[in-house]
Amino acid sequence: MVDRILGRREAQPPAEAPSEPTVESTPVDRKAEVWARVQLARNLRRPRTLELLGIMADEVVELHGDRLFGDDGAIVAGFARIDGHRVAVVGQQKGADTEENVRRNFGMPHPEGYRKAMRVMELAERCSLPVVTFVDVPGAHPGAESEERGIAEAIARSVGLMTRLRTPIVAVITGEGGSGGALAIAVGDVVLALENAVYSVITPEGCASILWRTVDEAATAALAMRMTANEQLALGVIDHVVPEPEGGAHLDHEETGRRLKAAIVRELDRLAAIPVDLLVEQRYRRYRSLGAYTEVVTEAPAPIAPPRTGFADRLRGLFEAGSRAIPAPLQVGRRDEPPAREDV
Repeated sequence: MVDRILGRREAQPPAEAPSEPTVESTPVDRKAEVWARVQLARNLRRPRTLELLGIMADEVVELHGDRLFGDDGAIVAGFARIDGHRVAVVGQQKGADTEENVRRNFGMPHPEGYRKAMRVMELAERCSLPVVTFVDVPGAHPGAESEERGIAEAIARSVGLMTRLRTPIVAVITGEGGSGGALAIAVGDVVLALENAVYSVITPEGCASILWRTVDEAATAALAMRMTANEQLALGVIDHVVPEPEGGAHLDHEETGRRLKAAIVRELDRLAAIPVDLLVEQRYRRYRSLGAYTEVVTEAPAPIAPPRTGFADRLRGLFEAGSRAIPAPLQVGRRDEPPAREDV
C-alpha cells in the first residue's frame, strides 16, 4: 500500500518470450491472429496465377477474349500440362506493381472476364479436359461499366455452368477469395486452399461498414465470419488445406508451387477414376449440403381465452356499434359557397 501511494513499483520478473497461439487464446489474441492471416492473404508479393503456373506447369497456352466484348486482364485462361495432365486453367490475376494492377483492374474481373473463363471451360468439356481454377480476388468489379455489361448475369451463368460441367473441376483458393467474384470460378468437385488464404461472402471492411457502420471493426468482422482456411475446412466449405512455407507463400514461391502441384495432381488422379455421371451428381449434392440446418418441432401454444367483460362494457360496446352504423349527414354543395339570400 505504501509503495503504491509513493508511486514505487515492485521489481517485475523478466518477460517471457511470446508462445505460439493456443486454443485457449483470448478473443483479442484470436482476433489479431485472424486479421494477420487476412493481411497475409492480401500480401502483394504472394504468387499469382501466372507465377504458380510457371512453377507447376510444363507448358502453358493462354487464350484471350470472350468473343463478345473484349479481353479482361483480371482473368487469365487457357490450357496447360501439369505433371503429364492436360488441363484447362482459369484464374484471377492481380498485379505486382501499380502499373500492372491498373492494367489488370486490381484483379477484379469485368463481365467479359467471366465470359472468357466460361468459353475456356466449355472448350475443356468438349475436349474431355479437367479444369483447374485459381481464386484470388476481393470481389468482382463493382463499377457502372460492369453493371451495364451484365456482371450479375455473367457470375450467375458461370456458377450454373460449373455445376453441370461434365469434367472434373479442382478449385484452389490461393489468396483472397471474396464474394461472388470468387464463387464464379470456385464451384468444383474439390476445393483446396493455401494455409493463409481466406474465403468469405464479403470483405471484412464491407461487413463492418454494414453491421458496425465503420470499417474500424474490420478485424472483428473477420473473426465473426470464420473466413480463414482452417475455419472453412471445419465448416466443410473447402476440402484440404495446403501448408505454406514458413513465414508465408510470399517468401518462397517455388516451394509453394511444388506443394500446390502435388495436391492438385493427387486430386486430378482421384477424380479421373470417377465416372462423369457420378461426378456431376456428387458435385450437386456437395453444394446442396452446404449450410445444413436442423428443424426443431415444438408444440403449438395453447389458445389464449378472450378476456371476460362485464355488463357495462357489453352495453357500451352496443351503443358504440350503433353510433358507427348511423351514416353521417350528406353535405350538399361546396363548403366555400356563400349562403343563399333566403337563408340570410
